[in-house]
Amino acid sequence: MAESTTAAGQQVLPLVDHLARLGRRAAETQLSRLSDCLRPRHIIALRLLHEGGPMPQHALGEALSLDPSNVVGLLNELEDRGLVTRRRDPADRRRHIVEMSAAGTAELAAVDAQLDLVEDDLLKALSPEERATLRALLVRAVGAVSRRGDRPGAPPMGRRQSRLSAGT
Repeated sequence: MAESTTAAGQQVLPLVDHLARLGRRAAETQLSRLSDCLRPRHIIALRLLHEGGPMPQHALGEALSLDPSNVVGLLNELEDRGLVTRRRDPADRRRHIVEMSAAGTAELAAVDAQLDLVEDDLLKALSPEERATLRALLVRAVGAVSRRGDRPGAPPMGRRQSRLSAGT
């Protein structure tokens, strides 16, 4: 194992973990005010569809790093709520294309508005420039880990790289 470049007692991970825990609690409280609260995995799937447009079901699963059976369950939940639609790919009838519905777009906008309030409160000690820097650094760190897989030190994931790490 390589020698650490972090000074003793100066690790970032405990701070990131603590901030994430506080953010999760605040987000759950804020999102519970919406009629039918979405879980984080629902929000991430909707975000990918919103930013990437319609995509094959397997591509969405790869972007989410989910097993195909879990993708089906996730999409069933979103489809039952009317937030996404699935249709057969005309070029390959074995594949499904997943697309965000108008209701999904509206729900994501409502979630974003609530999460903006949480983030504003959670990061109120930071200037807009500092927030932008923090986000850029986190996106870069997530991207590097996403390319390696779920385990630090693992080889690059290749085509399974998360779209979230691409700066979205």
